[in-house]
Amino acid sequence: MFKLNLKIALRNLWKNKGFSLINIGGLAIGLASCMVLLLYVAYEWSYDKQFTSNDKTYVVYQNMEANGKTFSWAWTPNVMAGEVQAKLPGVKYASHSTYPRANLITVGNNKLISKVVFADPSFLKILNYKFLKGNPVKVLENLNTIILTKSFAKKLFGDEDPINKTVKLENQEVLKVEAIIEDIPANSSIIFECIMPWDLFLKRETWAKENNWGNNMCLTLVQLQDNKFFTAANAYIHDIYKRNQKENLAVALLHPLSKWHLYGDFVNGKSVGGKIDQLKIFLLLAFCILMIACVNFMNLSTARSERRAKEVGVRKAIGSSRQSLINQFFLESILITVVATVIAFILVEVSIPYFNNLLNIKLEIDYSNFRFWAALFILMIFTGFIAGSYPALYLSSFEPIKVLKGLKLKTDSSVSVRKVLVVGQFVFAACLIVCTAVIYQQLNYIKNKPIGYDQSNLIQIAVQGKMYENKNLELLKTQLLKSGATSDVTFFSMDVTEGGNNTINIQWPGKNPNEEVSFNHRSIGYDFIKTIGTDMLSGREFSEQHPNDSSNVMLNESAVKMMGLKNPIGSVITFWDTKYTNVGVVKDFVVESAYQKVAPMIFRLAHNEDISVILVRLNPGQNISSSLNKIDALVKEIEPNYPVSRKFVNESFEVKFQDEKILGTLSNWFGCFAIFISCLGLLGLALFMAEQRKKEISIRKVLGASTANILALLNKDFIKLVAIANVVAFPLAYLVINKWLSAFEYRVDISFWPFALAITISVLIAVLTVSIQSVKVAKANPVDALKYE
Repeated sequence: MFKLNLKIALRNLWKNKGFSLINIGGLAIGLASCMVLLLYVAYEWSYDKQFTSNDKTYVVYQNMEANGKTFSWAWTPNVMAGEVQAKLPGVKYASHSTYPRANLITVGNNKLISKVVFADPSFLKILNYKFLKGNPVKVLENLNTIILTKSFAKKLFGDEDPINKTVKLENQEVLKVEAIIEDIPANSSIIFECIMPWDLFLKRETWAKENNWGNNMCLTLVQLQDNKFFTAANAYIHDIYKRNQKENLAVALLHPLSKWHLYGDFVNGKSVGGKIDQLKIFLLLAFCILMIACVNFMNLSTARSERRAKEVGVRKAIGSSRQSLINQFFLESILITVVATVIAFILVEVSIPYFNNLLNIKLEIDYSNFRFWAALFILMIFTGFIAGSYPALYLSSFEPIKVLKGLKLKTDSSVSVRKVLVVGQFVFAACLIVCTAVIYQQLNYIKNKPIGYDQSNLIQIAVQGKMYENKNLELLKTQLLKSGATSDVTFFSMDVTEGGNNTINIQWPGKNPNEEVSFNHRSIGYDFIKTIGTDMLSGREFSEQHPNDSSNVMLNESAVKMMGLKNPIGSVITFWDTKYTNVGVVKDFVVESAYQKVAPMIFRLAHNEDISVILVRLNPGQNISSSLNKIDALVKEIEPNYPVSRKFVNESFEVKFQDEKILGTLSNWFGCFAIFISCLGLLGLALFMAEQRKKEISIRKVLGASTANILALLNKDFIKLVAIANVVAFPLAYLVINKWLSAFEYRVDISFWPFALAITISVLIAVLTVSIQSVKVAKANPVDALKYE
């Protein structure tokens, strides 16, 4: 019986090639869209879950109340790990490490800037990376040693065995390679290319040896023996700061490593979501697109009901049961789904490199993973049964006597079901249009919102090696200005687009002793205001004409407002127990999130050891390429042993919008796919209606109706359906997009335009889709439809 049903299914598909192509194409696009979205969700979901005991591993977070709210960050003191290991209930391992940082690694003439982590041995017991060479038990115990990832070892040594060979760190420390580990997966929160001992970090950074509970400078990881200890451990760690430093008001908490990436947003010291909210949107999007594709299959299959009615009648008349007919239609559905899945698979493989490049992610299909094939099989069977369910039940219900006598089938209920399905499709499509339009508006608003300084032609150069020595920084500044490649040059204590370097240890006249205020603090060079293109609101900036500026500070306008200073110029500010005089008020500019208000900031005059980057404004009258070549050559003259590390500030700033860019891009792409598939659904209903009404249309033509009259008649019903869909969709879209926007302090207002756009696009799509089919019917010879009457 199965063989016979398969033959009938194949003949039907081959006989109706156009119908089959539309059906397979719609399902293939729906399945491909669903698969790409599910791959992305799986990729994000698997973050930090590659470690054996990830479910028992926690990141230590610090909560600090300041500026009227609670700040949460995964930065802790260097003494945290030792205290946790000794006193926290149920601890198996506790580790402290630096976050990945850029350092020069050299082998002969091969000089590479690498992402480096300094860590203690427990780091590799908690995060059990796969060792390819070396003894995992003994690593990170000796001072001058290093562990390399597989690809970085190849960059340094080629095909040679790197074990026991030496590399140089910053042209100073000679380190022996003691192990090689697998490359760090892209879906890991800590990405690095080599690990070095924590003791080496202390040797190089002597300030880090001080046991200071107020200096949050490292990452602390904790692994419990069992999660039954979590409640007691989390309760104990809560007051760990206060127990060790009475005046320290910070509190600590254990945040699961497996949730670090997905649940990174904190409100009032508690995790409230983050990336997981985006994944929920994409899961819903994947499910809805697949459902739209299935609905199309239903509509297109039942649109051919009259053509298949006699087949059903004959088969029932010669003894076929309804169950066998249901099996026949389900087999056809699954057969189409299998073909669609193969095409979808090809589409996914072709599109993955594009999405990886566009979104800067690393999606890939793991063909060796049984779970992937199981998920694909379940998705295929689920789609086949859902898509074929209504056609199978509807077509198999025809009564053979009525069909074979040529009596007209009763189709009112099927038409109603199809109308509901089409309305559902366009509800989703209209929601997508509105949400995508608002996401686009919000992203553009933030990108174009004044950030307080001019990013154009502003580059930052990392200060490295000999650039710190003696007068080299001033010499380089002088040479850069003389070269004509730059118009302005200054110094800054860190990447101008990064956050960090916060303190609450600032006092001022009239400060409430019970109030904690968090300030960003930065060290800057002369000509800072002019170079970055911001403004002084009052007072002056640091100048070589004022040799005592090392005892002065400048404040931004948010700091002045926070302090409540009526006459800020001349006010005495106590910063880390040293008194400074404020000489200027700088206009607010964004250094952290463009979505949040600018934090209070205090500026000091930079000394050589404070400077991390040189900020350079390119000369607008010179060719950019030749200017960059001149800058690189001058930097190389000062420090020939390091590769020049420079980047445009606007490129660094663009990274801040990565999550919203992914959301906007995927919404745009798959929104278009959903709309296209919805058009196929509408085409299915138009085919059905045209077939049902072809005699009515022919009679109208005979009586003198024009093609335009008939098109208006047929389109009227569909425009009603689209109008109903929009009425249902708009409140839903408003609720969804308003909730999304509520996470931003700076946000666009939800205007009428996205809804107007949704109405325009949906009506236009409906009219064009229906008209394409209706024109064929309206222009057909009425004799063909009426000749049997």
